[in-house]
Formats: sequence, structure tokens, C-alpha cells
Amino acid sequence: VIGVVIGKTDVRSFPDRKNIGTERYTFNFTIRDSPTYFINVQSWGREEYIRSLSESFRVGDCVTIENPLIQSKEAEREEKFNPVTPSCYKLLLSENHSVVKTSSCYDTDTRLLSLLHLPVKDPQDYYSLGDIVANGQSLHGRVLNVLAAVMSVSE
Repeated sequence: VIGVVIGKTDVRSFPDRKNIGTERYTFNFTIRDSPTYFINVQSWGREEYIRSLSESFRVGDCVTIENPLIQSKEAEREEKFNPVTPSCYKLLLSENHSVVKTSSCYDTDTRLLSLLHLPVKDPQDYYSLGDIVANGQSLHGRVLNVLAAVMSVSE
């Protein structure tokens, strides 16, 4: 699978239920290869493997994923912590079988770069900041998708 990384989480650790007293490490990222299709990728493993993999690319990089395991996603649980994707599957990376290679999007396919700026939500499924200001009272307590642009960043 070749795609551009459009989102990425930090590395986290959890107690390993099989090996009491040890930790398993994980991080997730989302790749996109067309305006319509993007998929979440989950990786689990030893701390050294996960940290090294996480540090090997960033959002905006193009990656090639070889030999991922394809799994059905548990939508209700997984979409609480990851972007909602149009696929009912996710990719799972294994330290022993999977390989992630990074390359310049210019070397791979310049069309992938344009995918970075496309919203992942349906254009009819978000509120603008103006909508929220104008209708704030009626929206109180609701969970909303917001589409906005950062105008400046400062201290």
C-alpha cells in the first residue's frame, strides 16, 4: 500500500496481559491514497521497534507499507480514538512481517501531496466557526465536527 500520512498519534504503552510486569507499545497513523479512500494503521510491539517506526516518518510523508495484516475494525471502539474511515478494515503492522518505507511524495506520486489538504469528513457533516457563533445556544451539549483554518500561531 502506498499513501500519504494524514494523521499520526504519539507512542503509548499498556501493560502486557500475556507477560505480567512488561509493557506493549503502540501508535496509530492514517494514510490516504485517493480523495475518497484512507485507512487507519495500527502497530504494536516492543518499545524499540515502535519508537523507531514512529520516528521514521511524520505527517505529510509518503509511505509504502509491505505485508500488513488486514483486520476488520471494531467501529464503535476504534473510531473513538482514530479518524472515522470509509473502510470497514484497518491495517496492522507486525514487527516480524511488515515493513514501512518512506519516500518523498515527489518521488512517489505528486498527486498524493494534494490529498493532505482534503477534509476527511463529509462536506455536509461539519460546522463552521460562524455557524457555532451564530447558533451556539442551540448547539450546547452536542458533539460537532468543526472545519476551520489556523490563521496564526503565537505565544
